[in-house]
Amino acid sequence: MSKAIGFPLAKLAAKVMAGKTLKQLSFTQEIWPRYWAVKESVFPFNRFHGQDILLSPEMRSTGEVMGISTSYGQAFAKAQLAAGQKLPSSGTVFISVNDRDKRQLGTIGKELVSLGFKIVATRGTASALHATGVPCEEVYKVNEGRPNIVDLIKTSKVHLVINTPLGRESFYDEKSIRRAAIRYNIPCITTLSAAHAAVRGIHALIELKREVSCLQDLHSSRVAASGNPGTGD
Repeated sequence: MSKAIGFPLAKLAAKVMAGKTLKQLSFTQEIWPRYWAVKESVFPFNRFHGQDILLSPEMRSTGEVMGISTSYGQAFAKAQLAAGQKLPSSGTVFISVNDRDKRQLGTIGKELVSLGFKIVATRGTASALHATGVPCEEVYKVNEGRPNIVDLIKTSKVHLVINTPLGRESFYDEKSIRRAAIRYNIPCITTLSAAHAAVRGIHALIELKREVSCLQDLHSSRVAASGNPGTGD
């Protein structure tokens, strides 16, 4: 947050604890930057082969990055790129989601098709997509036959994986899919909210020219616009 708005919030908080007031520190208004800032944690799953990428209460992040842009989609895409997960601008998307998320698949599927992507899905997810009018091709799960989805990932026939599992009760093939995606450097998304953000990011990559800005310049422009370094825009 401090990097996004250009104020050392921890330092200011320490001064407040020592007796200073926010007015004395010239920090009395909420700051609204004229850009989006998306933070992304960096996880070293590619260094630990065989590990499932589902998150748990344990601390696994080894750092964090931030993407900034006047477009939310581009900010998200930049954050993913900085974290080592480059979103594709074309190709094939594999989708397999739990029953709770199937009701919300139509929007994502239609947007991906409109962007030129081909969709492959497991049987249940494929039925849900077909029900909303989204064309897709059915693919085997790991235990259903060959070639299955892991085979497609290994042979670079899938460029993005969207898999929302059942948590710790997920089936073996779901873990195999996520592990294969990490091993072969395929972006893997495990929540529907992140999938929506990824679609917006892909759209921005296709439609918009990529912006490159210095963080200090963005902070300077915000201060100039506000006319006071201690207030928001």
